Amino acid sequence: MRNLTTLFLVNAETPDDVISRMAEAAAASETHLSCQLLGPAPALPMYAYGVPPYGGMNIPDNWAELVEEAHEKHRARGDEIEAILSKAAAPGDVQPVLCVPAEMKRQVARRARVCDVAYLADNLREAPDIFREAANGVLFHSPIGLMLNRSPLEPAARVFVAWDSSEAASKAVHAALPQLKAAEEVTIGCFDPVMTEEMQGVDPGTDVAGWLSHHGCKVTLSQFPSGGREIGKCIQDRAKETGANLVVMGAYGHARLIETVFGGTTHTMIEQTDLPVLLAH
Repeated sequence: MRNLTTLFLVNAETPDDVISRMAEAAAASETHLSCQLLGPAPALPMYAYGVPPYGGMNIPDNWAELVEEAHEKHRARGDEIEAILSKAAAPGDVQPVLCVPAEMKRQVARRARVCDVAYLADNLREAPDIFREAANGVLFHSPIGLMLNRSPLEPAARVFVAWDSSEAASKAVHAALPQLKAAEEVTIGCFDPVMTEEMQGVDPGTDVAGWLSHHGCKVTLSQFPSGGREIGKCIQDRAKETGANLVVMGAYGHARLIETVFGGTTHTMIEQTDLPVLLAH
């Protein structure tokens, strides 16, 4: 995994020791660590007076000073992260981004397009708006994979690939190829496969298993019935049975709105924190 660029998405509350471990791992693996420091811009405090249409809006006189103070504080945190990278002799850069949440996915996506994999710091789950927009920026507006619950710089001995022959699953496997080639064992799991030539082929999973074998991966192929259970839960159970410390899967194979409203495999795997997962769409 040398000479790759990892996009490390953090906020001001990401602990120094977490950043330091990432920096040390980047230095050891000769990986460029691109840190994007995300933060919400101060909300514009406008106060109405009077009754529309005869009223008006009042903006505090010190609004410009408040905004500049927030930017200065954010830049200072960026300088602290740069110092951590320098201390670890890690090749990398820091990009402070302070903007409204709706703009955040565009900023993340623009940086992700010139990286190899993205990793959201675990503490971003405590900032749901940032977590959601950053994940959306990577998954829907960039070509790379998104890692959750584990640094992509940590090798995974056993990897479980949830395979359904979809474009999303294929992108996830391509994004995870460095981890797959470094793993001791790779398990391809197909759940409730549709064994027709038009759908997943007469022997689902053999094609991707063969391709990974050509890359030198030690591959086991298994087909599992779900028994009517939610596929996300089945993936977790089977991955744990194989001793996997990384799950690779496609994200949002169904309509995004349906998964957002009713839940789905992607939602289940993003919400869980027991297993590291690499997603791509």
